[in-house]
Amino acid sequence: MTKILIVDDHPMFREALRGAVKSALPNAKILEAGSIEAAREALRSGPGVEIVLLDLSLPGTAGFDGLMLLRSSFPRIPIMIVSGLDDPRIVKEAIRLGAAGFVPKSVDKATLAIGLSEVLSGSVFIPDDLAQTLTTPCGFAETNSVADRVAELTPAQMRVLQRLRHGQLNKQIAHELGVSETTVKAHVSEILRKLNVVSRTQAVIETAQLDFETIIDGEPTHHRD
Repeated sequence: MTKILIVDDHPMFREALRGAVKSALPNAKILEAGSIEAAREALRSGPGVEIVLLDLSLPGTAGFDGLMLLRSSFPRIPIMIVSGLDDPRIVKEAIRLGAAGFVPKSVDKATLAIGLSEVLSGSVFIPDDLAQTLTTPCGFAETNSVADRVAELTPAQMRVLQRLRHGQLNKQIAHELGVSETTVKAHVSEILRKLNVVSRTQAVIETAQLDFETIIDGEPTHHRD
């Protein structure tokens, strides 16, 4: 059973989002919180939450404070922003800071369902129409080279990326590396964020020309799993 936490200070919107989530995932268990502190308490007292749906505009927080606080406190739980603020600059910064997805509050149920599925599988999700408003290539690619971005990966993330390039699924990667699927999902989300791409396929395409054997043989010692 998928466990989801909705974080929004407006009860009516929480109710509407709960209905949309139930439509996409009928068997999901849904928790609610009206503030970041309530969200932290819910995550501490109710382990097993697989995704957080977070509004950026919450009482007691400013800008991306809520996202950064939850990310630092619960780094393995993916957070999808559900916000009325859909300026491309806000979207890009949210993803840069570790959000696993971004959808406007006006999103339709079908798109939300796709987003939930993508994020739960370890991908980063942005609706196509919103992604097209982002001005940089692939939505998030910056001027630094692919090699520079790959250099930001930890050894564990490198091993996961190598297996993504071989077309392996999360379950297969988890078995080979001797870790849980949840850990693999967390690594995939971080890989996509650090490479500035929005899908596993884009990650494979972006890194297609890299010599992974050489990179892995010479893994930097300052990174940790």
